Amino acid sequence: MSLQLLDIHKRFGPVHASNGVSLEVERGHLHGLLGENGAGKSTLMKILTGFYTADSGTVILDGETLKVDSPSDALEHGIGMLHQDPLVFLPMTVLDNFVIGSPGSVNVDRKAARAHLLEVCGRFGFDLNPDDAVRDLTIGERQQLEIARLLWLGAKVLILDEPTTGISEMQRTKLFATLKELAADGMIVIFVSHKLEEVEQLCTEVTVLRTGQVVGGRTLPCPKNQLIEMMFGEIVATEQRSDLPLGGPVLHVDDVSITDGSMTVGPISLDVKAGEVLGLAGLVGSGQRAFLRTVAGLLHADTGTLEIGGRSMTHAAHREFLDAGVHFLPAGRLEEGLFDGLTLTEHFVLAQETTPFFIDWDGAEEHAASAIIDHFIKGRPDSTAEELSGGNQQRVLLAMAPDDLTLLLMLHPTRGLDIESANWVWSQLLKRREQATAIVFSSSDLDELLSYSDRIAVFFDGQILDIVDAPTATVEQLGYLIGGVKEPSS
Repeated sequence: MSLQLLDIHKRFGPVHASNGVSLEVERGHLHGLLGENGAGKSTLMKILTGFYTADSGTVILDGETLKVDSPSDALEHGIGMLHQDPLVFLPMTVLDNFVIGSPGSVNVDRKAARAHLLEVCGRFGFDLNPDDAVRDLTIGERQQLEIARLLWLGAKVLILDEPTTGISEMQRTKLFATLKELAADGMIVIFVSHKLEEVEQLCTEVTVLRTGQVVGGRTLPCPKNQLIEMMFGEIVATEQRSDLPLGGPVLHVDDVSITDGSMTVGPISLDVKAGEVLGLAGLVGSGQRAFLRTVAGLLHADTGTLEIGGRSMTHAAHREFLDAGVHFLPAGRLEEGLFDGLTLTEHFVLAQETTPFFIDWDGAEEHAASAIIDHFIKGRPDSTAEELSGGNQQRVLLAMAPDDLTLLLMLHPTRGLDIESANWVWSQLLKRREQATAIVFSSSDLDELLSYSDRIAVFFDGQILDIVDAPTATVEQLGYLIGGVKEPSS
């Protein structure tokens, strides 16, 4: 069995998202589809799985030319896709989600389905209870459920679109082991990513896209520089931070405790100085998010005191935090930071500190066009937020931030971004740092934390277990702290 895509074209207005793409994958292979944000990877896979219809081109599976007009068409031909955000129905149980889309009559044999689900779970080590509510599952567990469902529906081609975003290292390891086993059983597995290290670790061959076209392919392993040059047209230099003298105190937190849903965070005490970069490490749900949202004025502390620039902000409204020069960038760019359906021009109008009663739309469009050029955004003033890639959405959010900031707070500032986009983001953040803005950011990327932080506060079970100096810290040390071990035994 082999899968062929021949001369695929797809346009969205003036954007040629797939420009004559041809690709072939043999059965039993783990094939990486690599490219920077906006290179056309997701568009191509959505054409293959029926979410988009190609303007022209041919899809051939095992010698048969396919007509794929919908996701159900794709599944009938054995082509299934695991999206970055698994397609699950949160109010329903694991078993209910598992049987969705089952062929045949409305009355699905739930007993047989349960047995098959448990069989798949046992084979791959998935820890799924058929009766649990899907809303209680982690992103990694929802991925496991979606893989099991696609196998139940007869998938023989499995496509994964940026599947490691938002999952733990343990879940990533289990996911990779599952994919290797499926490929060994003769499936075609296409792994869509912009992360070189993951493609190198998992895949046996790779195709690289740039601006909607195939620029090359390699059998792995191969020199990393070859892949980087194909992705970006040049070797990408990592942004370097310089040593700067720190200013006076900007953030003062003393004995602060926070209630976030059913979780209690704290008590926490720390200080951050002007120009300092404080990284926050820890497993998801360890308290970093609640802490950042409290410092941003989106949550209120139960106890303790919080000061910004010497001013008490413990029970202040969010508007007062904004007036004090505090700005928060969420992890969910489209869900929390941008508005679905609004154009970039409309976003920049909303981002103004004061909005006039009558809006000069011609002037607003000129301002948006200037910001797009200054921040290298691949979009137009009339582009809507959801039309942009994740990297371009992050560029828009940074472009919307006020010029003069005292404190910049961020959740996962480079999650889901390619090397070039991540470097660009940090180049902008380091410029802020040089202007004496204090930066506090949470990340699951230990190399990012070590590269850009002055200090790293490690959260565990709602508390800061330790604060370490980044220049002398190691990945191993952070790993132990994240696992709750302050001083590992020899």
